[in-house]
Amino acid sequence: MARERREIKRIESAAARQVTFSKRRRGLFKKAEELSVLCDADVALIVFSSTGKLSQFASSSMNEIIDKYSTHSKNLGKTDQPALDLNLEHSKYANLNDQLAEASLRLRQMRGEELEGLSVDELQQLEKNLETGLHRVLQTKDQQFLEQINELHRKSSQLAEENMKLRNQVGQIPTAGKLVVADTENVVAEDGQSSESVMTALHSGSSQDNDDGSDVSLKLGFLVDIDVEM
Repeated sequence: MARERREIKRIESAAARQVTFSKRRRGLFKKAEELSVLCDADVALIVFSSTGKLSQFASSSMNEIIDKYSTHSKNLGKTDQPALDLNLEHSKYANLNDQLAEASLRLRQMRGEELEGLSVDELQQLEKNLETGLHRVLQTKDQQFLEQINELHRKSSQLAEENMKLRNQVGQIPTAGKLVVADTENVVAEDGQSSESVMTALHSGSSQDNDDGSDVSLKLGFLVDIDVEM
């Protein structure tokens, strides 16, 4: 005859509940001991009754088994962390792919492609966006043209100024030559008298010191020779 299966539920009677607790506890501890002996396993069992009474079983030291459990729990948390990071990275990657696909679709639509699925309002919004973008492009182009024109004007003014400086330098070259010639003549005048001055001086001296016409002619001939040599 088959044994009737008892329904698992809380026992209402306190006395019956205590008896059942004692029996089941002894059986549980016996099974734990058998498991530790047969399988050479570290088994620790902790039970608190409804009244708060502690009952425990350990195949070895309870503290050692608890320490081993704590270490294993910490390592288990570290092992699960890369899996969580990988899932997070995968979620970010999927999100970025969705954003890229949406941006690519908008770009194609701005080029006039794949417009079949758009409504009238969406087409009007796209047209408005294109007009705004075109206005900005034209404004930026005009600004760059203006900057280039200003730069060319600046370079032109700089070249004109340099050209004027070069012309002034070229115009000063003949004046410098005349100054050199004048300085040379002054040096000659300082070092020795000119032919005309010498003739005048000699003529004056001849009229004062000598009345002989032959001496005057001789001196004049000497002056002529000096003049020719100079």
